[in-house]
Amino acid sequence: MSRTKKSRNEGVAQVFLVSSFQRRMQLLRFLFSVEHSFCSFLPKFSVYIETRYENNAGTSENVINLDNEDLEQREVDIVDIVMEEIAEHHYKPEEDLKIFKSEKTGRGPLTSGWMECTTPIMCSYKVVKVKFEVWGLQTKVEQFGQKAIRDILLLGHRQAFAWIDEWYGMSIDDLREYEARMQAETNKKLGVNEAATPQ
Repeated sequence: MSRTKKSRNEGVAQVFLVSSFQRRMQLLRFLFSVEHSFCSFLPKFSVYIETRYENNAGTSENVINLDNEDLEQREVDIVDIVMEEIAEHHYKPEEDLKIFKSEKTGRGPLTSGWMECTTPIMCSYKVVKVKFEVWGLQTKVEQFGQKAIRDILLLGHRQAFAWIDEWYGMSIDDLREYEARMQAETNKKLGVNEAATPQ
């Protein structure tokens, strides 16, 4: 992986996943997605995330087809879901991929160098752009946003693998039911009215 010049508000994250996660992504047709979020009370703040999943170990140079200007500004940041430490308050031994072993697939535990020797494997390529166009605060807020998103990606992708036994082998109907149940449980924990939640 090469590292290139860093833009202050843009980054490319490559998150490596063991490929049973790929099966779920293919079933749900999330091989490519774009999310662009705005904040109504902070009109000069936005987050843009573009994602593509590929069946490789991060070897695609420009999988999201960035133009030359974006390519010159990007910083490639490899997110290692196994070897990187997460915040202490998020750590759970059952989600530590250096210890975890899937009962259904027999995959795991993963060790140093797992990205080079694990098969099958896939990579989640992400372009993350955080913009906060307010003089005096722009750089700090954009850097904080990039770090927060990176931390979420690290934790979320670790959990996707550690929870493999919950979803491995599900049909598309099983997955939709599971997602609806998880969304309802999350809404209940957050006190969100389900009628107001988009489907």
